[in-house]
Formats: sequence, structure tokens, C-alpha cells
Amino acid sequence: MRDYDEVTAFLGEWGPFQRLIFFLLSASIIPNGFNGMSVVFLTPTPEHRCRVPDTANLSSAWRNHSIPLRLQDGREVPHSCRRYRLAAIANFSALGLEPGRDLDLEQLEQESCLDGWEFSQDIYLSTIVTEWNLVCEDDWKAPLTVSLFFVGVLVGSFISGQLSDRDWRMLLLALTVPGVLCAALWWFIPESPRWLISQGRFEEAEVIIRRAAKINGIVAPSTIFDSSELQDLSSKKQQSHSILDLLQTRNIRMVTVMSIILWMTISVGYFGLSLDTPNLHGDVYVNCFLSAVVEVPAYVLAWLLLQHLPRRYSMATALFLGGSVLLFVQLVPPDLYYLATVLVMVGKFGVTAAFSMVYVYTAELYPTVVRNMGVGVSSTASRLGSILSPYFVYLGAYDRFLPYILMGSLTILTAILTLFLPESFGTPLPDTIDQMLRVKGIKYRQTPSHTRMLKDGEESSKVLKSTAL
Repeated sequence: MRDYDEVTAFLGEWGPFQRLIFFLLSASIIPNGFNGMSVVFLTPTPEHRCRVPDTANLSSAWRNHSIPLRLQDGREVPHSCRRYRLAAIANFSALGLEPGRDLDLEQLEQESCLDGWEFSQDIYLSTIVTEWNLVCEDDWKAPLTVSLFFVGVLVGSFISGQLSDRDWRMLLLALTVPGVLCAALWWFIPESPRWLISQGRFEEAEVIIRRAAKINGIVAPSTIFDSSELQDLSSKKQQSHSILDLLQTRNIRMVTVMSIILWMTISVGYFGLSLDTPNLHGDVYVNCFLSAVVEVPAYVLAWLLLQHLPRRYSMATALFLGGSVLLFVQLVPPDLYYLATVLVMVGKFGVTAAFSMVYVYTAELYPTVVRNMGVGVSSTASRLGSILSPYFVYLGAYDRFLPYILMGSLTILTAILTLFLPESFGTPLPDTIDQMLRVKGIKYRQTPSHTRMLKDGEESSKVLKSTAL
């Protein structure tokens, strides 16, 4: 039976039909970016301090000194989660004692923020943190909300929130509604002819191929699939495939495990750096703008690399770049915070380029019969990485550089792992599990089916030689 690429060669590689499908699929991804990164503005924690009620009988001096100071980044700032015991300083105020002169403030008893917090509105008027006081003992709930958001992405659920005339809810609603428009793409994006052929649905595949030829302005041959091919297919019962086929052979099992690790760690780096943007020095909106803008050249570079260079080395280089600069952030002096921001953006550039290439690379590694399942399992691993990423950012509360050290180390380890994957650049897409390229550094025994495949002709020999490179 002829190869799919041979059957459809008359269509050309990049005609109007292919461009139409490409741009429609690209458009359907745009709302995902809105919702995925909305948490950057939904969950920030503004500067805050314990509230001192107006009803408290305090002099102006005691009210100004009701919050203890703590050392942060080499300077003293008001404590975010503690205040001096209100009953005690009210008594001192009534006695006419002055803070700092008559009493040593460091010796005074402290208490938690029993009356809530006052949040700065210099940057954010309202976030879920300010509305529900997700600070101090409850600060772990803010990254939990982000993780739960990505859990929702994982299971594909859509939960409608309250339609209310408020600060952050309207933002979430405005970002979510455009995604509904993507439902119209159902009538414009056809099924994959290659997949239909793998399932024995030749008639449906031929209809789509002829439609593609018409859009491309090409006259399709009178016979796309000859009768012998159809008879050969009808005489055989089509083999069904399940997710367990991703573990069927040693080779595909290794590809699956390595793909899961690859997608998970890249996702941790990508979403971790994106969510950490508000914690960078400088204006949060400028930083978020830069974080988004840096993705544009990353996608362009990824496209060029995919067009002209091997997959393994392209991805490994991008990951090495992203991981190494993140490790250097901790070495930047505090007064050169702009340099630290530049390094973080370079790290985001490398991780984004790798993230965009991994979609193509993974699809090329898996055969047609289980390609959707392989990419789906890998994407699920990516969702697990995004669920973990808020807690990488959360570790910055204990050590500002710890998230960068962890993400940089994971990214570099992933780059090394990538070098062991098969190289798919310039090789035909595999249609069966036996045709898959081999993972590097592992010895394999030839199965009878693989031995038969080697006798099928020159094309099989070429594929085998490309695998050994």
C-alpha cells in the first residue's frame, strides 16, 4: 500500500487549504492565552499591613507606630502580618507615654491582624487576595487557586461564575466569552485525512483530500486510492488502539515516559516564569508586557529552527539557554535589578521557544494510530506541570532566588534528556508503532513484524538509516 505522503503529493505542501487550516487552528488558541495568564492580575498580593480600627483610642504618635518594622531587602518596612497588642498601646497612649522615647518598641508584645488588613491600591484596586484576605496564615490559598484553575484546564471543565458588576469578575468574564466563538470552527476544520486512512475510512478521507485540491486550485487524479488498496484494507479487520498502546513496546514506552517528563518540566518553567512576573522589580504592567512581547521572537525562532535544523538539538539549545540564565539570576547584585529582569526574560524566551517546538516534535515521534493519544497524554503532563508551577513561585516568599534555581536546574536536566530522544527532522511520519524512530542509547531486539518491514523495500531502508543517525 502506498504511503500517505505519496498519495497526497499532488496537493503540494503549503497551498491555500493548508494555510486556511493552519490559521483557523491558530486562532482557536488565542482565548487560551487570555485565560491562562489572567491569574497574573487576578491573584497578586499588594502591599498590606494590619488594620488599626478608627475606634481604637490611640494618639497620632501611637497610631503611626502601631505596626512593628521588619527587615526586607536591606531596609525596614512595616510588618505585613503583625501589630503591637492593641490593648497595651491604647493603655500607653492613655497614660501619655510616647513610643520610642518612653518605651522601647522592640520590647512590646505583638499580636496577629485581628481586625483584618489594609491593602495598598497603588497598583491593584481589587484582587481575589484583597477580597478574601489571602495573606499571612492564609497566603497558601492564593497559589492553590491558581493550581485549581489549571486542574480545571486539565479536566476540561467549564464552571460559570457569578455574573456580577465587580473589579476582577468582569475581567474574567471578558476573557472567557471570546472562547465561545471558537465553537464555530467545528464546521470549518476537517478531520485529519491521515488519521481517517489509519482507521480504514477511505471514503471520508478522499472527500477531504478532493476538497483540499479544489481549494488549492489543483485537479485531483481520477483515482486517489486504487481498488487493490481498498480490497486489501477491507479484507483485514482494523486493529483498535487504546492508551495502553503507548506502553506496548519498549521503544514507545520510553518515548512516552520521556515525553511526559519533557512536557511537565517545560510547563513548570513556562508558567512559573509567567506567574512570577508581578514579583519582578519595576512596574508590574511593563513587566507583564515584556513577558508577553518576548514570546513573539521566541515563536519566530522556533519556527525557523523547525524549518531548517534537527529537533533534538534545537530544543536542547533553547532549554540550555533558558535554564542557564535562570541560574545566573542569583548572582546579580541587588542594585542591578534591571539586569535580573533581563535574565528572567531571556529565560522566558528560551523556555517559550522549547514549549512551542515540543508540540511539533511530540507529534512527529508518535505514529498515526496513536498520535492523538500520545500528544494528549503529554499535554496532560503539561497540565500537571502548570498545577505545580504556582508553588514554585510561592517558594520565593522564603528565598527570592529559590524558584529560579529550581526552574533553571529542571530546565537544564530536561535539555539533557531531550538529547536521548529520536531525531525526526527530515524523516517520514510513522504510521505504525513498528515504524517509530528509536530512542538513543538503548538496545532493541528485532520483532518478527519489524524484520518483515525491513524487507518491504528501499523506503524502509531509508527510514532505518535515518533512525541510526
